[in-house]
Amino acid sequence: MNDFINDFWANYVAGAAVVSILACALLLWLTARKRVVASDDNTTGHVWDEDLREANNPLPLWWVGLFVITILFGFAYLAFFPGLGSFNGKLGWSAGGQYEAEVAQADKELVPVYAAYTAMPVEQIAGDAKAMAIGERIFMNNCAQCHGSDARGSKGFPNLTDTDWLHGGAPDKIIETITKGRIGVMPPMAAAVGTPEDVKNVAQYVLSLSGSSTDSLRAELGKSKFTACAACHGIGGVGNQALGAPALNDKVWLHGFGQEAIIAMINNGKHNVMPPQEGRLTEAQIKVVASYVWGLSNKPQSAAKAAP
Repeated sequence: MNDFINDFWANYVAGAAVVSILACALLLWLTARKRVVASDDNTTGHVWDEDLREANNPLPLWWVGLFVITILFGFAYLAFFPGLGSFNGKLGWSAGGQYEAEVAQADKELVPVYAAYTAMPVEQIAGDAKAMAIGERIFMNNCAQCHGSDARGSKGFPNLTDTDWLHGGAPDKIIETITKGRIGVMPPMAAAVGTPEDVKNVAQYVLSLSGSSTDSLRAELGKSKFTACAACHGIGGVGNQALGAPALNDKVWLHGFGQEAIIAMINNGKHNVMPPQEGRLTEAQIKVVASYVWGLSNKPQSAAKAAP
């Protein structure tokens, strides 16, 4: 409960728990003290349905014992486990700690599974059917939420099955991307380009780079204004993998196609983040899932050559 954003709810839950346990103890004590005057036939005088009489028998000892054990268990639980606000309990147990311990144990048990792939290059791992089955599971659990279960991505999330790479598609680059994550930033460029008409002209020029249908006059006027963008995207829009700047001379559009989409990008810029996976995945797991991703757009080496 000490994970709450403030003390109110932690104290509320702790107070409710303590009051409930004390109320149970009070109820047991009061009922034990109360004596009901019974008639000679040991009934209380209460009659239901004409002939159903309430007897004045004490509670069974086994029931009273269980009730007492329940109360004692409640106090013992609050003493040893988190339940009283910021108090972590004598055992120091937490759900987060148990999760981390279970993950560490699972990682330890998986070491032999990944041992065979440690010394193998990515190209050979990608040719191993067992490794690719493992890599696919890792991908589904950690990457498919953004890149899709088929790894073809969607608007704003790169397709991993083609040969268009923002930061490079070599095995070491894929491993680096998965491990460290990526931050892609394109600042708003409208002020650097010029007037709204200049922005529209640059958009037409960008469309012309990929052979799309354009207004040739506007595209020609936008060519000189594109110099403000060429610092990252390169002359002719060839892209720059060192900066993660996408190529503009192909037909791959990460954030939408058409004049309006390009104008919005120039005016507003874009900020994209791929979170790092180190700390979540082990080094061996990253290598296997990188091999899976690499194999989606490359021809892996024969599995027969994969033996260490």
